[in-house]
Amino acid sequence: MIAHLQTLQQQLQGELYYDKTMRTLYATDASAYREMPLAVALPKTESDIKLLIAFALQHKTSLIPRTAGTSLAGQVVGNGIVVDVSKYFNEILELNANEKWVRVQPGVIRDDLNVFLKPYGLLFGPETSTANRAMIGGMVGNNSCGSNSVVYKSTREHIIEIKAILSDGSDVVFGETDLDSFHAKCEMDTLEGRIYNNIRQLLSNYDNRVEIAKQFPKKSIERRNTGYAIDLLMQTAPFEAGGPNFNFCTLIAGSEGTLAFITEIKLNVVPLPPKETGLLCVHFNTIHESLLANLIALQFAPTASELIDHYILECTKGNIEQQKNRFFVKGDPGAILVVEFKKNTREEITRIAEQVEAAMREKGLGYHFPLLFGDDTKKIWNLRKAGLGLLGNMPGDDKAVPVIEDTAVDVNDLPDYIADFNKILEKYGLYSVHYAHAGSGELHLRPIINLKTAEGNALFRTIAMEVAALVKKYNGSLSGEHGDGRLRGEFIPKMIGEKNYALLKQIKETWDPHHIFNPGKIVDTPPMNTFLRYTPGQKDSNVAPVFRWGNQTVLQHAEQCNGSGDCRKTHISGGTMCPSFMATRNEKDTTRARANILREFLTHSTAINKFNHKEIYEVMDLCLSCKGCKSECPSNVDVAKLKAEFLQQYYKANGIPFRSKLIANFSVVAKIGSVWPGLYNGMVTNRFSGSLIKKMSGFAVKRSMPTLSKITVREWMRKRKQPASNNGAKRKVYFFCDEFTNYNDAGIGITAIQLLEKLGYEVVIPNHVESGRAMLSKGLLLKAKAIAHQNIDWLSDIVCEEAPLIGIEPSAILTFRDEYIDLADDDHYEKAKQLAKNVFYIDEFLAGEIEKGFISAALFTNADKKIVLHGHCQQKALTNLNDTVKVLSLPQNYTVNTLPSGCCGMAGSFGYEKEHYDLSMQIGNLVLFPAVNKADATTIIAAPGTSCRHQIKDGTGKQAKHTVEVLWEALL
Repeated sequence: MIAHLQTLQQQLQGELYYDKTMRTLYATDASAYREMPLAVALPKTESDIKLLIAFALQHKTSLIPRTAGTSLAGQVVGNGIVVDVSKYFNEILELNANEKWVRVQPGVIRDDLNVFLKPYGLLFGPETSTANRAMIGGMVGNNSCGSNSVVYKSTREHIIEIKAILSDGSDVVFGETDLDSFHAKCEMDTLEGRIYNNIRQLLSNYDNRVEIAKQFPKKSIERRNTGYAIDLLMQTAPFEAGGPNFNFCTLIAGSEGTLAFITEIKLNVVPLPPKETGLLCVHFNTIHESLLANLIALQFAPTASELIDHYILECTKGNIEQQKNRFFVKGDPGAILVVEFKKNTREEITRIAEQVEAAMREKGLGYHFPLLFGDDTKKIWNLRKAGLGLLGNMPGDDKAVPVIEDTAVDVNDLPDYIADFNKILEKYGLYSVHYAHAGSGELHLRPIINLKTAEGNALFRTIAMEVAALVKKYNGSLSGEHGDGRLRGEFIPKMIGEKNYALLKQIKETWDPHHIFNPGKIVDTPPMNTFLRYTPGQKDSNVAPVFRWGNQTVLQHAEQCNGSGDCRKTHISGGTMCPSFMATRNEKDTTRARANILREFLTHSTAINKFNHKEIYEVMDLCLSCKGCKSECPSNVDVAKLKAEFLQQYYKANGIPFRSKLIANFSVVAKIGSVWPGLYNGMVTNRFSGSLIKKMSGFAVKRSMPTLSKITVREWMRKRKQPASNNGAKRKVYFFCDEFTNYNDAGIGITAIQLLEKLGYEVVIPNHVESGRAMLSKGLLLKAKAIAHQNIDWLSDIVCEEAPLIGIEPSAILTFRDEYIDLADDDHYEKAKQLAKNVFYIDEFLAGEIEKGFISAALFTNADKKIVLHGHCQQKALTNLNDTVKVLSLPQNYTVNTLPSGCCGMAGSFGYEKEHYDLSMQIGNLVLFPAVNKADATTIIAAPGTSCRHQIKDGTGKQAKHTVEVLWEALL
């Protein structure tokens, strides 16, 4: 087969991979399943897809269509060729704003499409919680809905036409077909003709129609993805007088790529909703109360009614990003119902909210009714959408598993259904997470099960069977929006009856007689507890880590990634995670991929050192260690930490590369160079000698090298005339003179000290060593640990609330709050935690002093200035940019525009390294460079990080300033 794959690889205009690494990365999605595919294809053209179809037919394999890979039921897991269309089939092809339709390729991201549509006053309605990475092709395959389905229903209702390639390689366009055209198509002697004729025969049969009407879910349930939608096709004109025109798009929606390969989709789009949005976030003591209140809320025609239970709320407490979004939570509610209203004015929303509250209180439901507007609504929806990912950060092996998470019933049946559901769980001593679409009769229900045990594996199946019977009792749908996949496929005969299931098999056989399109989904599905990601009795890796991992092992931390794919969002959606993917659009470069590759080898490797695998190194290579995932990943997967741990263990077996040693020992090199800074700077900036040094060191020749300051901060501090006795100082502060500030940015460090003194603070540089940041970035954790212990010993006795430690380089000072705690041995651990409480990045400190009234705007100019701010990644991950904005806005007429620029691309040494330079600049060009270039000459470019300022200089030719420089220049 390898020889055949090699031939296919040469024929494709796109990409084909059959190495173990890529196959491993595509062996899972966001479900509980894992199966190694034969290969991974990234087609560029429709001709590529036809070649893949021909190959599958000839070699008796299959094609598994995939977009973002966020399926929860194993739809894109299988042993054939995974065909990922996300990289090249991502164009918006045509928009007709007057007729309100848009034509797109399947790899277009839902939120990106709406960014494109917004200037035209239009919107594609259905909104999944994964909308910032979910793609239209996947939304069609699963017939996705989302929180606003009470208004916009499902994707199916918005599909006008689908262009596809059938299983024989022929092209087809499916769209609305009148009665004459329908019958004419039935007579064609082609695969398309046989498809039309088959459906005519099946749905013209009276007995079939009776059985379908009897067995399929209630018509009142709009979320209905059980099997193929023949119940809806049965209501069209060929089969029901007065019905709408026939359209096979109805069947393709929710077919999970099992019938045809989609290449284009024509969608209906709608006008933007009213401008004002209000969220009534009603707090309840129990889930049952919230579901009763949901029925009251629906009487007032909300645009969404979403449930968040106490398990989700508990998970938000441990997530850096979502902690900020808990501001509206009062106490510890058993559930919160988020009821959304969209109107033209806030007054209208307020009136309706008051009526809802009165109606609920009359029934004794709800104890807190906050009504939120503006930016606060985005925070609430971000918290709600993070639900799936947040569930991944449950420590240990017990996880909220996707087994019966997609059931839908009539919304009026929901309270009784959930009560019956929880009785089933109680019988087995289980409990469940409840969240999502209360307004549509669908809650995402995830029981907590350990799939690594035989008992858990058996329970996985038992719960599925019993809940399937319960759903059937309520005449509901086992899948509301996530699809059948491998998870629910085997239960379809029970849900719609054996006769109807036989009809589905006939349809599959007619469309795809050789079963090349995503076999084993919807029909002929294997048992749902086979090919699982975790196997009963699997052992954890016996690795002695350097970092602390809390109540977990390294493997368990990697396993927190549940595949939700938050790291696949683009720069259009904003945020930091994940800069390498934003630039390359390769699955291999996602945070998810890095967690997956670690999980795979730490679970299945037979090596003594399970980290000693080149495959892990290759996937980890483009991680910039930006820390974006530490805050933005809802599952709290800290890949920068995982990478550092991996490198430490990998180097044990393979040695430390020269360049890594050079970078890790930056402070040693800088100290030697600082003896003759002019000579050092001349050598690294000279065209000939500089190029030679870069080539010998493995740095990019195109990259400018950082120069040394003429005098170090410490030397300046020793030589300067001491300031007059400052007995009236507001307080003493200790200045952390990190290695980057001391040697490279001494001018900024000196300015920071002068600024603090001018503002009335006594500044002392205490005894300390370097931060260890460079060693951490290169995985030299044992050396970083020794540095951490030394700094903890020297500083913990003097740093306190009254005399905090302040630093100006985010990546250095924030090690005290992050890595030092995880590196500290038991005898240093408590001291490290206590020290961290009184360590601040300078913007945090100044913002706090402003808040207390110790620093006022009267000290600064009132001249007009515009500032464009690019935040440092680790600052955004571990603190926030609000403090920097507050500080820069202190001068009365200074206005700050915060760029949604994510990572600058430099990331310490990453952007200097020859193999990473191009990617580094590509990342900078996504948002940062264009925004900086757009700023006029009078605008101040502010960037707290030394690497960020260097990247801006190399990428735009403009000089960025640190916050302290901006404030110093603004002082009167």
